[in-house]
Amino acid sequence: MNILQVLPELKSGGVETGVIDLTRELVKKGHKAVVISAGGKLVDEINQAGGIHYKLPVHEKNPITILKMIGQIRDIIKTEDIDVVHARSRACGISSFFASYKQKVPFVTTCHGYYSRHLFSRVMGWGKFIIVASQVIAKHMIEDFSVPRERIRLIPRGVDLDRFRYVPPGVKKERKEFTIGMIGRITPLKGHTHFIRAVSKVARIMPKIKVLIIGEAPAGKQKYKTEVQTLVRRLSLSKYVNFLGRRDNIPELLHRMDLLVLPTVAPEAFGRVIIEAQASGVPVVAAKVGGVVDIIVDEKNGLLVPPGDWSSTAGAIIRILKNRKLANELAKQARLDVERNFNLGKMCKRTINVYKEAKENITILVIKISAIGDVILSIPSLAAIRKHFRRAKIVMLVGTKAREVVSNCPYVDELIVFDNSSQRSQIKKILDLSASLRRQYFDMVIDLQNNRTSHLLGSLSMSTRRIGYKSKKLDFLLSKRIDGAKLKLPPVEHQFRLLRSLGIKGGSKKLQLFPTELEKQNVDNILKNQWIGNKQILIGMNIGSSTHWGTKRWPAENLIKLYQKFHQKGARVLITGTKHDVSIAKKLISSVKSKPINMVGKTTLMELACLIKRCKLFITGDSAPLHIACAMSTPCIALFGPTDPKRHLQPTPSVVIIQKKLKCSPCYRRVCRNVKCMEEISVEEVFGTAMRMLGMNEKSRP
Repeated sequence: MNILQVLPELKSGGVETGVIDLTRELVKKGHKAVVISAGGKLVDEINQAGGIHYKLPVHEKNPITILKMIGQIRDIIKTEDIDVVHARSRACGISSFFASYKQKVPFVTTCHGYYSRHLFSRVMGWGKFIIVASQVIAKHMIEDFSVPRERIRLIPRGVDLDRFRYVPPGVKKERKEFTIGMIGRITPLKGHTHFIRAVSKVARIMPKIKVLIIGEAPAGKQKYKTEVQTLVRRLSLSKYVNFLGRRDNIPELLHRMDLLVLPTVAPEAFGRVIIEAQASGVPVVAAKVGGVVDIIVDEKNGLLVPPGDWSSTAGAIIRILKNRKLANELAKQARLDVERNFNLGKMCKRTINVYKEAKENITILVIKISAIGDVILSIPSLAAIRKHFRRAKIVMLVGTKAREVVSNCPYVDELIVFDNSSQRSQIKKILDLSASLRRQYFDMVIDLQNNRTSHLLGSLSMSTRRIGYKSKKLDFLLSKRIDGAKLKLPPVEHQFRLLRSLGIKGGSKKLQLFPTELEKQNVDNILKNQWIGNKQILIGMNIGSSTHWGTKRWPAENLIKLYQKFHQKGARVLITGTKHDVSIAKKLISSVKSKPINMVGKTTLMELACLIKRCKLFITGDSAPLHIACAMSTPCIALFGPTDPKRHLQPTPSVVIIQKKLKCSPCYRRVCRNVKCMEEISVEEVFGTAMRMLGMNEKSRP
């Protein structure tokens, strides 16, 4: 793999050390390691490790500079053929994200701090995977930045055990004084003033101590450094405290210490200096905040004190310095824990595995937010996508009414429901849903819906690959547009044509549904209560149509006449429909002497499928039950009027189409004064077709 790491600078610090360590390990494993930063004295170590360094002002927060960096980082991604981009800071995260997005390369972040809920910080949650060093940062990213738990990867920092050699406290050279150290940038968050006050108390009890403060104040914190130095003088601690500034020989300095103190008052992302001290055999006293609790088990491998409590800190320091047995026990256990949990090799291996996962494991969003029948027609495409992308996570976006169609589908891992039935503003619904889609990080969007809403949702998901048909309905939002949206092809073949542009070979075109055993049992009980045996002829009649397509409905008078003819033949008739068809059902039932089995608006979608499966024949217009009958392999008579069966019905041997060829059809009108296309389909024609399909003579009784 070719990996690009981006960080602000390579001067010094835990982030920089981690980049160098990982670069060295990547090269050792045969990968290409590329680093972008604003430069610094550690660039030589990147080059010596076999990495490639590019110097760019990625540390600057100026919006104009950030925009300029997008193009330059993108050029590097292309030049070095990068597989994964890894951003390690907010400052460079935005430009790195958009560069990787433009180049269609997976983007990964590492959260090295406890970020404020600032707009600028949100980029750290935009990665396909977000690497965190501790449980507290994982919780922070989930709760404060709405990052899904499944995108979090917990990888504690690692320490080079060869560089930080273990020297037990008991075998160190005997000294007349004890050395206490504090390592870290001089900022208020690190708690230097609390540390100095604790030292003041320790010095009164154990005057033979020496204090090393290692680290420098950032450019904007020089005033705080002055405050700390003033406090040292005011408490008469100048003879004890030494400010060493920024130092590179940390292993050597740790071996001079008897104790390390981490008095931070803000949540630490991890605390690399803790594991470096523990690896070196130096006992640690630390404030109980943030990621520190992932490293130190109080009284087992270190001592924890309340943050900001300098008196408790002083007590813990005195306790360790006076009790050398305790110091040895803590140091010994700490070294074992570091070897087991925080070694550099394990950290690098886990990080490389995240890169492989980001490159190889993809998440696909399939959009089909239309009617129930259209979603049924998409199932063969789902099967083909699953067969081609065996390891992918496939998520389907469906409308509220159609969710039941794929709720038990083996080709889909997860469902997202677009509430297209509510009265809320369409724009508000789209914006709310798009925020949820972005959190999923989809590598690919396959738009089987191909309308304005689906193209907009696909674009707002921020997926780098969005495939659909050219439709002149905001199709410029797609990253790959396929010609042929208006081709008069059967629906499944039309979808397969789109999939072939992705190299997906279509499989079986047979429709499928997946009712549960409970739903099958419910239908068995319904039919038993109606005294329906397995040998009895059961004919299904769907009396309704979509509420938006009144022109697809066969006249109620014809339904009544057809029912009477079936009754005369001794067949039992089951009528189906939605709750909107209840009035038509009442009219039919009141017009006949022998009552049909009335299941209008009384079943779930999958129970309806099980009922249709039990029918010897099913009669319906162009509506969802037609496609259900095809999926359940039930012989069917399909009555078509204003729509074209070539475009809306998957060819099936068991389906007979009855359609009148009029000059005005197919017109695709939802409202029509004179629906001749449906009215001219006669009862005799439908009945005669039914008898032939059942293998019966029209004049005989079964």
